[in-house]
Amino acid sequence: MNTLTKLGWNNDWQEKAGSSDLTPARIITEYKNLYKIQTDTSIYLAEVTGKFRHQATVREDFPAVGDWVMVSTPSGEGHAMIQRILERTSKFSRKAAGDLTNEQIVAANIDIAFLVMSLNHDFNLRRLERYLIAAWESGANPVVVLSKADLCDNSDEKAEEAASAAMGVPVLVTSAYNGTGLDELNSHIDEGMTVAVMGSSGVGKSSIINALIGENKMLVNDIREDDSKGKHTTTHRELIMLPDKGVIIDTPGMRELQLWESDSRITHGFQDVEALAEHCQFRDCQHETEPGCAIRQAIEDGELEQERYHSYVKLQKELAYIERKTDMREQLLEKKKWKKISQLQKSHYK
Repeated sequence: MNTLTKLGWNNDWQEKAGSSDLTPARIITEYKNLYKIQTDTSIYLAEVTGKFRHQATVREDFPAVGDWVMVSTPSGEGHAMIQRILERTSKFSRKAAGDLTNEQIVAANIDIAFLVMSLNHDFNLRRLERYLIAAWESGANPVVVLSKADLCDNSDEKAEEAASAAMGVPVLVTSAYNGTGLDELNSHIDEGMTVAVMGSSGVGKSSIINALIGENKMLVNDIREDDSKGKHTTTHRELIMLPDKGVIIDTPGMRELQLWESDSRITHGFQDVEALAEHCQFRDCQHETEPGCAIRQAIEDGELEQERYHSYVKLQKELAYIERKTDMREQLLEKKKWKKISQLQKSHYK
């Protein structure tokens, strides 16, 4: 098996690439304005061409870890030049930190997202709900990975709680320390598959990756005694080939995960809440003071947790806000694009 096939190259990608003198490669690491790429024969540092940079308008237009790109390779020393990105099959995105409404692509072309949450101080169902919605929106299949089972006395109970929030998504209890659940975790990875490992800082992502690849490739620090978290070690996204099958993308821990354009996926993540809403007396029920509200009745009867419903409302409001800001941003980008075209036309006729 050649290197490209191990990285996930297949007939579908070949069809997207078409007949070209350019070389296919995959982004394995992203730096500031530079990328490390893997072709079938070599690893290069690469940058986008000037034309590419000029035509790009938003962050999504630039390569991300996991992208397949077509490049021209240097004949001697120097950087490879990225000419174009092949159309993505999936992308795990979040709103970039800061006040501006910008997208940050965490990983592209992933098949499975391992959503890691530790069974000690990090256990948080509301955060898990966010990761699940982002994973469904990405186009990847989520798998909930509960880590550090060796530090938890009631892992089965917490796994049931996670399963109730995950709505049919596999929930695996694992420990990189004693090997619990690692075989089952590995069974979710097939040949040519791309898996991204997501989660907060210190939940044990690097330890899980080390266990899957069979060597201490990823730096791991000791657990702090005050909050039972591992010290944050991953500083950038990186694609790593597994020994026997597939590739895995390690990602830095996220202090927060702000959703990005997750339209219908919130329905997927809260099927229980929306199924109850179907039984409200009024179709436009706001679940506040209206008579015959099935949501409020379910909360009173203990069928629906108040915190879960509050999380549903909060995420709906957050997504609505992002949608409004995104619409404004797209209008400004469209205006900027036509202004640029107009300027080019004027210079052409001078």
